[in-house]
Amino acid sequence: MTQAAVFNAVQEPLTIEEIDVAQPVDREVLVRTAASGVCHSDLHFIEGLYPMPNRAILGHEAAGVVEAVGPNVTEVEPGDHVIACLSVFCGQCDYCYTGRTHLCGNRPARAADQEPRLSQDGKMLTQFASIGSYAEQMLLHENGVVKIDKDFPFAQAALIGCGVTTGVGAALKTAKVTPGSTVAVFGAGGVGLSAIQGARIAGARKIIAVDMVEHKLQTARDLGATDGVDASLGDPVEQIRELTDGQGVDFAFEAIGLKVAAEQAWQSIRAGGVATVIGMIPIGQNVEIPGNEFLREKKIQGSSMGSNSFKVDMPQYIEFYRQGRLKLDEMVTKTRPLSEINEAFADMKSGSVARSVIMFD
Repeated sequence: MTQAAVFNAVQEPLTIEEIDVAQPVDREVLVRTAASGVCHSDLHFIEGLYPMPNRAILGHEAAGVVEAVGPNVTEVEPGDHVIACLSVFCGQCDYCYTGRTHLCGNRPARAADQEPRLSQDGKMLTQFASIGSYAEQMLLHENGVVKIDKDFPFAQAALIGCGVTTGVGAALKTAKVTPGSTVAVFGAGGVGLSAIQGARIAGARKIIAVDMVEHKLQTARDLGATDGVDASLGDPVEQIRELTDGQGVDFAFEAIGLKVAAEQAWQSIRAGGVATVIGMIPIGQNVEIPGNEFLREKKIQGSSMGSNSFKVDMPQYIEFYRQGRLKLDEMVTKTRPLSEINEAFADMKSGSVARSVIMFD
């Protein structure tokens, strides 16, 4: 039996309950969870903005220690430290064969006639993002983990599992921010702060953070933003243009998941600029932009998990951290035990944290 935070219904608190985690088969890896970041993506499902079958284990930003492996696992062994990634891939589809594993839509999963990975009283529980890290154990596929050094701190490793890879990758890999360019990032939460750092690492000369909470703007400055725009004080697009001689920025990133912020990201880019939407805009909402502005060679695009090749990228991000180029300690605002998972979501909604991390014994 394993303790887990169970999602029972929309708009209801998660409840701490005992669940069953199956033993690994084939290429599966059983991991003892050490740390799990509390990501806004999970909140979207709790609030019903995205559909989720009831009775699920949420959480997807995690690191831990391998406890057991299936007979066909070759990359890790018991005792190894790993980061989990929701970009688990099959390795056999067109996306995988062309190096875009993050877009794989054929995630390895157990067959319907096999014992479910997660269950309670004999009934299957949904494993969110093929991870389900709000639990003491995770049963993962080998193509969803990457081995890391045992001296690397678990809280920081967990952040690399989603928010950091998503934000840094959006800047470095999806948008390909160029040296000397100008950048605006809408939202200074975990993903937005990571995008800011990605832009800094890429060599952007001006990085404008946009948020409505002053202490988050200060954190953004600490992590590399050259300017801060308080959207509560007026139109952020106008403020961005004032900071860029009326031209707008070369690159803009939406890291909140709001329709209006995505539209403002578009409005804030100059001719030839690129707007990248990272956040999870609720299903049913459409982003509206003036069609005639395409004549100015402006572009808008999405980013999925930072366009990652995570088995290569995550070790590189760890090296950036060791070199002092990627700041992670400053992003871990608060740690809590699993029993305080609902309080962690309350902190997120209040805007009082950059990232909370659930730490396991």
